[in-house]
Amino acid sequence: MNRKIITATALAAVLVPVAAAPTVSAAPTAARYVDTRVRDCAGSDSGCRPGIVVHHWHRRGAQARGVGWVYASREGVRSGTARWMVKTPGGTWKTGGTWKRAARVGSHVETSWGRDGHTGPKYPKNTRLCVEFRGLSTKACVTLK
Repeated sequence: MNRKIITATALAAVLVPVAAAPTVSAAPTAARYVDTRVRDCAGSDSGCRPGIVVHHWHRRGAQARGVGWVYASREGVRSGTARWMVKTPGGTWKTGGTWKRAARVGSHVETSWGRDGHTGPKYPKNTRLCVEFRGLSTKACVTLK
């Protein structure tokens, strides 16, 4: 019984100075980012023919949007080649990524450009990004908000 009291007292003696110690202010926090994924499926048939997912990021209050990666997919095919296009507000369409072979994954093909993190090209807010597959007139598009 005395051993429990001594242990509790010793523990309290150790914790009190730590709890009573003044807090040290941390260094200014790193810039906060807003990370967003936007997606769209095009085509009138079931599934995404084609589909797009874009990871974009920006600092709070900023007008520029960084594009980390772009993903393209197409349902119901065994092969395909895709690229992504970009159109800034008031601008013309430009190629964002070169033609790239899509790999088969189950009942669809997919490919991507870029990588995770706050990397990649920056575009103004309300820029449109689309993916297109060679030989398919339908495009899937998203807007960077």
